[in-house]
Amino acid sequence: MDTLPPLAALRVFDAVARRLSFTAAAGDLGMTQAGVSYQVRLLEERLGGPLFLRKPKGIELTALGARLAQPTHQAFDTLRSAYAPARDAQTLSISTLPTLAGNWLAQRLGRFQIDNPGLAVRLEASEQVVDFAREDVDVAIRMGEGNWPSLTATRLFEVEFTPMLSPALAERFGPLTDPAQMLPVPWVSGPDPSWQMWLAAAGVSAHCTSSPRAALVLNAQLHEARAAMASEGAALLTPRFFRFELATGALVQPFAVTATNGKAYWLVYPPARRNRPAIRAFRKFILTEAAADA
Repeated sequence: MDTLPPLAALRVFDAVARRLSFTAAAGDLGMTQAGVSYQVRLLEERLGGPLFLRKPKGIELTALGARLAQPTHQAFDTLRSAYAPARDAQTLSISTLPTLAGNWLAQRLGRFQIDNPGLAVRLEASEQVVDFAREDVDVAIRMGEGNWPSLTATRLFEVEFTPMLSPALAERFGPLTDPAQMLPVPWVSGPDPSWQMWLAAAGVSAHCTSSPRAALVLNAQLHEARAAMASEGAALLTPRFFRFELATGALVQPFAVTATNGKAYWLVYPPARRNRPAIRAFRKFILTEAAADA
């Protein structure tokens, strides 16, 4: 006996589970809301339990719905990949953090497109974590520990940081020859625990791990670097992202020692997409670039 429910009902369940809205799913599928509700009800009767909890302000997945949603998403992703080779051959959409996008990846994508002339690349820079089930994004580069159970994650390089500041600020507090000299310098993101990590790595005693004045809190290296170049304070920055600013003298890195928070940058995408030619090509390219940049 075939235990697989009707494909039409599974397709509706996939759409509703992705959007958590009967109305939005109906719009995506070109169906009426009543038709969507009917297909979900058929599937619930087939499975012997509810898939969604209907609440005054919306719906949410039940335990049964949550257990079935991910394999259903992956199955339909595989089908979409198999039946959409033309789209894959033309476009690759990448989502990543603004600093990595602007100061590392963008300057490399030209070489990728030369090697793949039939492929158009769309780069989206955002601090928001992309939801592959709801957004039109093929791959992403995330920072973290690599523990995203529903995604394939490939490590690119470790997160490293060290203080950088403007030449004027370095001259005002310098010559900077001892890491402990960073303590009286204003910090762009003072409350950031990464400062304590760097001071510890540099051998500065633990009892003096706070700047007397925190100038700004900007929460993105790209913005912190701009503030540092304007002499607003010292910023903890990743050297590989600011080689141009260091080479031109816009920023000064007074100490060679770097620290890490145990995190890394990872290339991630749903497992069902692993065989797409564009994703395979980009994975090979980005790993080569990361290795060459070590």
